[in-house]
Amino acid sequence: MSYKPTLILHGGAGAIDRSHLPPSLYSQYHASLLRYLRSTKSLLSSGSSALDAAVHAVSCMEDDELFNCGRGSVFTLAGTIEMEASIMVTSVVPPATPASSRPPAPGFSSIKRGVGVMGLRNVRHPIQLARECLVRTGDDGDGGSMHAQLCAPVVEHKAREWGLEMMPDGWFWTRRRWEEHLRGLEGGSSLRDEEAVVGDGDLLLRDLLPSQGTVGCVCLDAWGGLAVATSTGGLTNKWPGRIGDTPTLGAGFWAEAWEEEEVDDGDVYGNGRMMGYRSMSPTTATTTPESRKSLWDLTVGDCVGSLLGREESPYAMIHHHPQSPRKRAVAVSGTGNGDSFLRVAAARTACAMRRFSPRVSSLAEAVTAIAGRDGELQRSAGSRWGVTGEGQGGMIGIEAELDTSSTPGDSCEKKQLRRGKVVYDFNCGGMWRAWIEEDGDGEEIERVMVFREEYFPR
Repeated sequence: MSYKPTLILHGGAGAIDRSHLPPSLYSQYHASLLRYLRSTKSLLSSGSSALDAAVHAVSCMEDDELFNCGRGSVFTLAGTIEMEASIMVTSVVPPATPASSRPPAPGFSSIKRGVGVMGLRNVRHPIQLARECLVRTGDDGDGGSMHAQLCAPVVEHKAREWGLEMMPDGWFWTRRRWEEHLRGLEGGSSLRDEEAVVGDGDLLLRDLLPSQGTVGCVCLDAWGGLAVATSTGGLTNKWPGRIGDTPTLGAGFWAEAWEEEEVDDGDVYGNGRMMGYRSMSPTTATTTPESRKSLWDLTVGDCVGSLLGREESPYAMIHHHPQSPRKRAVAVSGTGNGDSFLRVAAARTACAMRRFSPRVSSLAEAVTAIAGRDGELQRSAGSRWGVTGEGQGGMIGIEAELDTSSTPGDSCEKKQLRRGKVVYDFNCGGMWRAWIEEDGDGEEIERVMVFREEYFPR
């Protein structure tokens, strides 16, 4: 083992108002999230892969009527259920790592792979169907396809073939969601993500806590594997056939890993020597200055150089001092107004900022730039911000890294970068989330929160 298992869950984000969140309902959410956090952590600690642990956490929430996924899914305008789910994996461990050091779990991958499924009506656990679509490659007659996005009814037929549990329509019916559906019809308007809308579109938070949306989990296992699992029932009173961000790669979820080289980039910023790391492309192993440029340098840096009237990109002035190459991996999951996540390709954009931007030094900064206050999601709503619910949402994620200069004889302590770094941010009233962090003495602390500050009933 080289990594201390790390995880974070989310249970929806939106216009959650502290004054309208009764202690009894808060306690229900808190108890559910804490229970799923503990059971998922137990799996990781006992040697489960990140993939299996993340699927477990989301499966639990799909059976919990509190959350807008699985059994608690919202209804479309036609009064039907159309669920979506996704899974994606990667690893901070280089591909050259011996297979014997990896967990004996299907789907563990040292390269990024992801799958989204959509339009599901009767699959009890959509996330488990997404997992099957991921691990079944089509080799050895396992019935897979390697397709990255699959829609019902065909993918539901596959679920039956593969023995996944199916449930009748009535099993997914809940009074809370049905009443939200009827209120939306009476108001003549489709409900926004995580919101209840009535009459002329004014938010009704006084009598009903906004329905919580997309659930998700990001896990880092002991072998450096990262997985993100996400599931949702979508928007209340969405058009039948609407596809959201949850099953769309790069919008509601993303995971990837890359190698970095250490560089001295003081000349780039003109403020003294600044040592840091930048992403390496496969061409960085060659010896010519031009071939040492990454794709980011060639497509963006060169353009900037031209605009500045230079023959070369300012990145050409970087002084390369290869020291300790390292591998970095990130994974994120989003929740909120799905159409806004789609418009800005939120998840992939956050990860790309972390990978390619020399000004972003952590995944936390990238997530804040997208999902935090005044971030890209909020700006994408324009004049509709604060009026319709557009742009509201939040993201969770984990960042991990490995010093690849370690030799096979190095101790685990030398190879290990403590634990993955849990990150999150949101731009709206609240986001249900649960994670485990360490205090100054290395003791683990369980955290469950919805607002930025601790919840105290008023």
